[in-house]
Amino acid sequence: MYSASIFLALLPHLAHALPGTKINKRSDILIPTTCFDSNTTLNEYFNYNYPWGDTHNGAAIMSSANAVISTPGTLTLNATYTGGSDYAYDSGTVWAKQAFTVEESGGLDFSADFLAPVVTGTWPAFWLDGVNSWPPEVDIAEWKGTGDISFNTFNTSSVVTADDVYYPDPTEFHTVKAEFRDENGSDVSIKFYLDGTLITEQYASGLTGQPLYLIIDLQMEGSSGSPGPTGTTLYEIKNLEVVSQNS
Repeated sequence: MYSASIFLALLPHLAHALPGTKINKRSDILIPTTCFDSNTTLNEYFNYNYPWGDTHNGAAIMSSANAVISTPGTLTLNATYTGGSDYAYDSGTVWAKQAFTVEESGGLDFSADFLAPVVTGTWPAFWLDGVNSWPPEVDIAEWKGTGDISFNTFNTSSVVTADDVYYPDPTEFHTVKAEFRDENGSDVSIKFYLDGTLITEQYASGLTGQPLYLIIDLQMEGSSGSPGPTGTTLYEIKNLEVVSQNS
């Protein structure tokens, strides 16, 4: 009886040692929810502006002064109307210092809570852009001044999957999550969630193995229409987390 007890106690360890035993993947946190706790943690994980400069497809020019930790735990991007002839707004954008890649048989999870403006002329987004080329692009969350939230995947400039859904009470924080999973060593499935509910599933052709920038920005006008607000517009983000399912 004593020997049998020892054998039973060792069974879990023996299972890990046996050839062919299935071992669950480990989730690795690449960006923790503490990333916006202070300016120090913000600068540990993010750069200011865009990877390519301080402008992109809209009426705002970006500055580090407009991307601040307003309260511990919350990143605030603020767009201020200046009325400039070239760029009518000063605003803020940050992008992650680490590039993200869905590996074969792996995946990535992106999630955060957002307080996002939805009025005409405001264009906040939380998105991934190809490091080596465009496309690919995946808009994990995009608001284009219509009252909706958009989930988009660009396979080419003309092959685009876009789902626009009603965005509830924009005066409250809402949680967005996207789960990226390799399907076949080349293509990636993406499940988009809003406040814990699966909204849509899209597919990115050839995305496996491609490095991606993560960008959080408050652009103005452009695709969100005009004229935009003439005061100050705020876009707040908290509890951001990026988790790798690759290992």
